Amino acid sequence: MLDIFRVGFIGHREVSDFRYIEDRLDAVIGKLISQKEFVEFYVGRNGEFDIMVASSVKRRQRDFGTYNNSLILVLPYPVADTESYEKFYDEVLLPPELYKVHYKAAIQKRNDWIIYNSDLLIMHVTREKGNAAKCMKKAIKIGKKIINITAPKSPFLR
Repeated sequence: MLDIFRVGFIGHREVSDFRYIEDRLDAVIGKLISQKEFVEFYVGRNGEFDIMVASSVKRRQRDFGTYNNSLILVLPYPVADTESYEKFYDEVLLPPELYKVHYKAAIQKRNDWIIYNSDLLIMHVTREKGNAAKCMKKAIKIGKKIINITAPKSPFLR
């Protein structure tokens, strides 16, 4: 039976130290692909961090191949251009429990889904306020394994 390791990504919409975060993403994603039997990478598409994650996974797939990993876009609500996403991502997922969520709450509910359905969370959290920080606090509270790839000065680094 295939051992699937699920990795979720959550972070601030804006990234100030682009090169540092990109290098950290490349390193940790490469390590996961090389060490795990199969990795599912769960990512949204709601800001710079999400785009960086998707790009990093694609770069590492070029290096390592796609036989043991999959880049999965987790949507918070139905979108019209799913076909264009399906060309880039290995899979596009809209969890059934999100179909009836009000659109103003949908991103937070999608993030909750990622938190609860991941074995590891890779986060970009630099401040104590905002949805990314809320997600990190929730993940810590329920005992999820977290890597905060943000600069070491982050108060959440663990």
